[in-house]
Amino acid sequence: MSQPPRVIDLNADLGEGVTDDQGLLLVVTSANVACGYHAGDATIMRSVCEQADRLGVAVGAQVSYDDRPNFGRVPLDVAYAVLRDQVADQVRTLSSIAESVGARVGYVKPHGALYNRVVHDQDQAHAVIDGSGALPVLGLPGSVLLDLAASAGRRTLREGFPDRGYTPEGTLVPRTEPGALFHDPDLIASRAVEMAVSGGVDSVCVHGDSPEAVDSAREVRRRLEAAGFDLRPF
Repeated sequence: MSQPPRVIDLNADLGEGVTDDQGLLLVVTSANVACGYHAGDATIMRSVCEQADRLGVAVGAQVSYDDRPNFGRVPLDVAYAVLRDQVADQVRTLSSIAESVGARVGYVKPHGALYNRVVHDQDQAHAVIDGSGALPVLGLPGSVLLDLAASAGRRTLREGFPDRGYTPEGTLVPRTEPGALFHDPDLIASRAVEMAVSGGVDSVCVHGDSPEAVDSAREVRRRLEAAGFDLRPF
């Protein structure tokens, strides 16, 4: 008796104004859409949501610090209530735009420095959870964010980054340090397959803000499918 295909999601950050959104939407199964705080605007959000809905790509709210000058990549000490309200505002804004084109926001994922901060910061992780309603939460395996989300009865989704380096503790190597980023599509694809085969992730992420983003995403998808995985939104 044949075994059912293994399932994996492929996500990327879109709507940031530095990404080939159209090219990536033809490859990925989930789109983390910038909500205007670190990048993006209403016009870009609407375009990405409309195309994603047409292509059957899931839409997620990519929430971040309110820090466009630094693209949301600098950690900030933001009070719980302030960050909670900022997350809620981002989710509300994207949800309204998505619904206007017949799409819907299906999950939340922090961006940049906020993503790394909520791996260990309980207050900021609570702010993300409390500001995002009942949405499923996409994050780093073993993070405080996913632990708190699970405790709150929220669906949690684990992701891996085949184009990023990891520390021995399982966190991402800071972008300012050597070994933080990989650029070879073949290497990225090989790492994606390893992550998927391990069973430790529900989704793999290919960053969209690099020149080789679309080529890497295509190769990742090709290799995952060749390894017997069915790519679909979680």
